[in-house]
Amino acid sequence: MPRRARKKDPAAIYHIICRSNSELLLFRSKQDKEYYLKLLKRYLGKYKCKLYGYCLMDNHVHLHLDANGFDISKFMHSLNNAYVWYYNTKYTRHGHLFQDRFVSRILTTDVHNLVVSAYIHNNPHDIKGYYGKEEMYEYSSYGIYLGLKRDRYGIVDTSFIKGLFGLPDSTIFAERYHNFVKSRREIAEKGRIFDADETPYIFPVSTYTLSAEYEYIPGRTVMFRDKPATSVISFISDKLNMNQLTSLQTKCRHKLTNYRAFTAYALRVLCNLSYKEICRYLFNITVTSCSRLCKKGYDLIQNDSFHMQIFNELVSISA
Repeated sequence: MPRRARKKDPAAIYHIICRSNSELLLFRSKQDKEYYLKLLKRYLGKYKCKLYGYCLMDNHVHLHLDANGFDISKFMHSLNNAYVWYYNTKYTRHGHLFQDRFVSRILTTDVHNLVVSAYIHNNPHDIKGYYGKEEMYEYSSYGIYLGLKRDRYGIVDTSFIKGLFGLPDSTIFAERYHNFVKSRREIAEKGRIFDADETPYIFPVSTYTLSAEYEYIPGRTVMFRDKPATSVISFISDKLNMNQLTSLQTKCRHKLTNYRAFTAYALRVLCNLSYKEICRYLFNITVTSCSRLCKKGYDLIQNDSFHMQIFNELVSISA
């Protein structure tokens, strides 16, 4: 029986759940969790996505992820594949690590986002010593929201959830958010079904319009990845004074390699293309080589102000 198609939308925020195979721990040590957070930082930066919250448990992960227009499957494929490679290499094993494909749920209202944020941050309550002290769990973003710990990897965007409370004072927000998360745990323990009218505070509740037309979303801006590939290639070629066709086919010279790498990365991030699709534009290249080129292109953006400027200009141009 074929699998049900995953629900996606370029304007969506997602609750992501990844579980390990039943006989395995996803994280065997603190070092494993640290490495996963480093990978999160890499791919959030590479694909220009936003993370509103996380919790890493021993056998599963919760992410409150704003894909910011990027394809959620491509993001999670990159993240999970990189972690599986690390895990299998470290523990001298091979084969699957994750239990089936990741679970993704689209969050369509402010209330849904708040409830998921609380649910994720309540996850450590079953760990011995953390019941009622969930904010002290090291591998969760809860403590970051309450100002109890710093975001060591700079991966959590707290502005979205904080904006839903409308409280400019961080101390007051921390108190209100803590009470909200606690109230959600109590509701869950009583086995009650959450109703939007039961929320203990007044929030500016809005419903996001998710559609192929990319209608306006209150309180958020989304980086839609629908730019035509040919337009992106032409723009980069003009900026770098390259012959669009022959330069993309040439692999040897350093300058041309940078051009191909930058182009590959831009097509991946701004056009939502797969590596296989990018190969059609770069010619005579394998999927693996294309992946390496995209990494090199991202490094160019990070380390060279000229390439960063061109990329930012590309982002600002409407499709």
